[in-house]
Amino acid sequence: MKKVLLASVLALAFTNAAYADDLVDSAIADGSLKTFVSAVKAAGLEATLKGAGPFTVFAPNDAAFAKLPKAKLDALLKDKDALAKLLNAHIVAAKLTSADVQAGKVKSVEGHELKLDVTEGIKVDGAAAVGGGDIKADNGEIHIIDSVLLQGKASKKKSS
Repeated sequence: MKKVLLASVLALAFTNAAYADDLVDSAIADGSLKTFVSAVKAAGLEATLKGAGPFTVFAPNDAAFAKLPKAKLDALLKDKDALAKLLNAHIVAAKLTSADVQAGKVKSVEGHELKLDVTEGIKVDGAAAVGGGDIKADNGEIHIIDSVLLQGKASKKKSS
């Protein structure tokens, strides 16, 4: 009986620990969002995404950032204001799980309206597919996307 109780307590502790992080710590733990986390820190948005929220972040994964030309990415990482504007276009000031997402528009923190399509999975602004399910955090949700949203359009794949 003690073993069952101990196993139950440990399982509950691990389950709760999975949701005990803020959005930044959850993004770090995911492992596929290293460039996004670096960008958040460079833009000075770390405190915001560690704050109360709730927020929904459509976070481009490392492969999404790799689609950008290196010179453009380097320039963004050096321009704090442009980087903050770009990242804020990926953040909604509400908690939206995958089950909550409906076709239509939601306004980003930056002010851009993100067009959500749910006909074949979830797509943001016509091209950025949401994959990997929800990453839950104490102050919101992260949805991993496969493109960086640039001026209302998802980044296109680099030509070879």
